[in-house]
Amino acid sequence: MLKKFVDPLPIMESIRPTGHIQNVPFYEVTMQETFQKLHRDLPPTKVWGYNGLYPGPTFHVQRHQPVHVLWKNKLPEWHFLPIDTTVHGAEKSQPEVRTVVHLHGGVTPDTSDGYPEAWFTRDFQKVGPHFTNRLYTYPNHQPATNLWYHDHAMGLTRLNIYAGLAGMYIIHDREEARLNLPCGPFDIPLIIQDRSFHEDGRLFYPDEPVPPLMTPRPSVIPDFYGDTILVNGKVWPHVNVEPRRYRFRILNGSNARFYRFSLSNGEPFIQIGTDQGLLETPICVPSLVLAPAERADVIVDFSTCYGVSVILQNDYETQGKKPDPETTGSVMQFRVVHPLTSRDKSSIPAHLAPVPKLTHHQHARTLRLNMRKDSYGRNIHLLDDRLWSDPISETPKLGQTEIWNLINDTEAVHPIHLHLVRFQILDRQPFDRDVFEKEGRIVPTGPRVPPALNERGWKDTVRARPGEITRIIIPFGPYPGLFVWHCHILEHEDYEMMRPYIVTR
Repeated sequence: MLKKFVDPLPIMESIRPTGHIQNVPFYEVTMQETFQKLHRDLPPTKVWGYNGLYPGPTFHVQRHQPVHVLWKNKLPEWHFLPIDTTVHGAEKSQPEVRTVVHLHGGVTPDTSDGYPEAWFTRDFQKVGPHFTNRLYTYPNHQPATNLWYHDHAMGLTRLNIYAGLAGMYIIHDREEARLNLPCGPFDIPLIIQDRSFHEDGRLFYPDEPVPPLMTPRPSVIPDFYGDTILVNGKVWPHVNVEPRRYRFRILNGSNARFYRFSLSNGEPFIQIGTDQGLLETPICVPSLVLAPAERADVIVDFSTCYGVSVILQNDYETQGKKPDPETTGSVMQFRVVHPLTSRDKSSIPAHLAPVPKLTHHQHARTLRLNMRKDSYGRNIHLLDDRLWSDPISETPKLGQTEIWNLINDTEAVHPIHLHLVRFQILDRQPFDRDVFEKEGRIVPTGPRVPPALNERGWKDTVRARPGEITRIIIPFGPYPGLFVWHCHILEHEDYEMMRPYIVTR
């Protein structure tokens, strides 16, 4: 087992524009293969990184200041992770290495959204059926928030992100700057992922389900759980901190692993934001659950902890088992050993940002999350019992607000993500699964439960729990066009739990 807390936490570098196009900042980002040391005792590991970095560099942009990004693919012709060519979009007829970048949570026109079939290969030699332009434009007309960018190529997302193609994208605005939150070196993004390794440092990703089925090999697996935890690209790192307040922008960037974070000294998190920006008021939480792709903006107060080491722990049950504290139950270590460099003048204001509660809607949809077997006996997770290739069935109108009732008829929690939009969670309610299975009727078996206090902000990813109706209210806009919604367990989204939708005029 690799020794914990021996490597310092990497602070991800910020990317700067290479120029301007008509006064709009212009960035060039190149996807490259590189070797990176992920732990003191591991040989350098082959990874794919944006600008050759895993994780990629962090974008810091200003609200209402658009940016242009040219995403360039300079990756090898062949993948180093196992590709299942029976997965839709990853057939043998397709190029083995394809990429397209999605700004997760970005309010972006469809031509810059990273549609899964808008992929391109090295030097744009081949492009997908929905490829429209090389230069992406991000308008950034949204409040201060923590987004992330990652690969979204059809049938390969789980492998390309696992290879290293992910990074943070932070939008700042004047309203947030006026709040006097911890800033500068006391404001640290944390990308948390799980990985497994061969002894020679290579990334390990399974090439068949466990237990094995009579399936093709390589075969897509139901979900992936690594046996080590990485933060900002290091295995179980540590960071030396001062006895003061820190702001941590936490992203669960794992393929399938959920986390319930807590601090070993019993201190709470003060949560100030969720996926799509600041909450209305700070929420004190003793522990923090994040599904894949969810973000949490938190403040941790180390002011009374000088000389103490505090471990960021995880106790979320995976496949019915609690994580081992010696492995996936530990995330990273904070060492409160630096003396104060200056007096902590930051504050936690009682009011953060307005979050107007949505109530009125023009349309409601009932959408089932379900599962069936494929011809090899593998599980396919589906949205409303439809495959990706089935005709488009969700066509909300531009400017209208809809309620989506997500009926989870599976045994898994599915983090459902919609591109383009932000939404609010209305409530969750249990239903009689037997009646639903036999008759298709929804019979509630308990009251509607409002979302937790720290879920009452703007979201773009929602945990839809099994045996429950999860209701979300969604204003569609500001752009028409072709987008997708999907489960953000990457193995699910790659194998059919993703659907296109069109915002119509």
